[in-house]
Amino acid sequence: MTAADLTAMGHALALAAAAADAAEIPVGAVVLDPSGRIVAEGRNTREATHDPTGHAEVEALRSAAASAGTWNLEGHTLVVTLEPCVMCAGAILQSRIARVVFGAWDEKAGAAGSMYDVLRDRRLPHRAEVIGGVEEAAATALLRDFFEQRR
Repeated sequence: MTAADLTAMGHALALAAAAADAAEIPVGAVVLDPSGRIVAEGRNTREATHDPTGHAEVEALRSAAASAGTWNLEGHTLVVTLEPCVMCAGAILQSRIARVVFGAWDEKAGAAGSMYDVLRDRRLPHRAEVIGGVEEAAATALLRDFFEQRR
């Protein structure tokens, strides 16, 4: 983990808090270029857009690809507050992201080591380095507080 990863996680946590304020599940994501500079961001938008693919990771990847002018994001890092799901893991692999850094583990639907390990599956043509548990307490607290308020 790098200093850029920690800075990016702070930004992703702020995006997650903004998602919660908009009545979205609080997940935020940023994409770093190979030099560690934030080039894209996203947060959950499913409720606002009525789009089942409106996950923070997908939003950030779309923005990064548009910014780069290519779908191929080799050398880039995705920093996200929650362990990616299977859909997002597939998008991550399709975009050739090199590294994934995430905060909270998702024991129910995670695809980066908890339920599944799609991102490091040797049977697939591309794999990503995975670093989990970065600012885990803060990411978990955002999710816990969001769902407690809705019970």
